[in-house]
Amino acid sequence: MNARNWIAALALGALTAVPAAAQTSSAAKVDDSAIKSRVETRLKNDASLKGDHIVVSVDKGVVTLSGTVHSDAQKDRAKELAKVSGVTDVDSKLEVESAGPSTVDKAEAKTKEAAKATKDATVKAGEKTKDAVATTGEVITDTWITSKISADFVNEDTLKGSNINVDTKDHVVMLKGTVLTAAGRARAIEIAKTTSGVKRVVDTLTIGPKK
Repeated sequence: MNARNWIAALALGALTAVPAAAQTSSAAKVDDSAIKSRVETRLKNDASLKGDHIVVSVDKGVVTLSGTVHSDAQKDRAKELAKVSGVTDVDSKLEVESAGPSTVDKAEAKTKEAAKATKDATVKAGEKTKDAVATTGEVITDTWITSKISADFVNEDTLKGSNINVDTKDHVVMLKGTVLTAAGRARAIEIAKTTSGVKRVVDTLTIGPKK
């Protein structure tokens, strides 16, 4: 081969080398694009990742995942799904987003709070009314309660011959002394409990003859 032919061969080789490199680069780009499409499809179709925001990028076979998921398990799941054919590595930059209360949870919490507030208001209103005045219009005090129960005991046939001491403090009634029968004791407790303003009855009564 003379010098002229040798130079021509070199020139031809140089011309054919450029398109081959270009083809290789183009093929790499096509592969990255195909990988990205496959990964995105797998992530989108996975039920466990519904509602998560995941961004996929691919560079020379290396997949990078960014965005947010709701748990570490979902983060691992996304990384596994990204390992499709042609992938050389997966770089997960996903962040786990703190899950706040759902809309349903918030609504239930508000409902419970409202119900509790209503209950508290009702209880307070009931106590206020109960402590305010008796049916006769008199102010209900410990003294009034004691007097009312004692008077009712006097007029009760089942308590004839009984010796009952009534003491009231902070609307809590204590019954001391003796009654002749079990029926009399039950009746005394009932009268005390149903008296306006009474919150609780402490029974220390004994059954026996009057002392």
